[in-house]
Amino acid sequence: MKNRDYKNFSIGEIYHVYNRGVNKEKIFLTQKDYNVFLQRLKENLFPHLVDNKKLLWSKRRRKILPPNSFDLIAYCLMPNHFHLLIQQKTELSITKLLSKICTSYSMCFNRVNKRVGTIFQDRFKAILIENNEQLLWTSYYIHKNPIEAKLVKDLNDYRWSSYKEYFNSDKNLFDKLCNKKIILEQFNSEEKYLKYFQDKEELIASFKDLYFDFEEE
Repeated sequence: MKNRDYKNFSIGEIYHVYNRGVNKEKIFLTQKDYNVFLQRLKENLFPHLVDNKKLLWSKRRRKILPPNSFDLIAYCLMPNHFHLLIQQKTELSITKLLSKICTSYSMCFNRVNKRVGTIFQDRFKAILIENNEQLLWTSYYIHKNPIEAKLVKDLNDYRWSSYKEYFNSDKNLFDKLCNKKIILEQFNSEEKYLKYFQDKEELIASFKDLYFDFEEE
């Protein structure tokens, strides 16, 4: 596909970005690992919410990105990979955001686990979202990952994705990560969101090949 690994990011465009552990190894070993990654993501999406007074001096020196640079639409963290659906809102590239998050997370992961070297496989993948159908299917694809991997049977039972942020009233530490408007203005309930993709095998097949190498390599 021409838009695979699309790196010429543009203002206003939405991209599905994802990566996995080197040699398909796990990048999240504990609940703390998931929380650390989400915290790195949150502080770069919403730097104004970071209270430096509550941070250790070493952490205060960690530079974060300007506010309102990106909107996160959906995400899912899996044991050996992650998916983010992101809109770039300024000239600051999504590459910068991913670099900040992944570098910081890798340093923390290596320090805790007494290891060295990269934990991610090459550079992240990026796919430009070109129309609304692709946007909707990609959000569904991201949210459905835990079921496809047989980690849960109900999407509401998976803690490390934005699905519960959309359709569950339970609150958690990271319930403010996503800009949900673009999805919720089309589906105002979990039932309508899930039902939309029933009996849409042609739609699924038209986008599935975008991720074939990532799933099968």
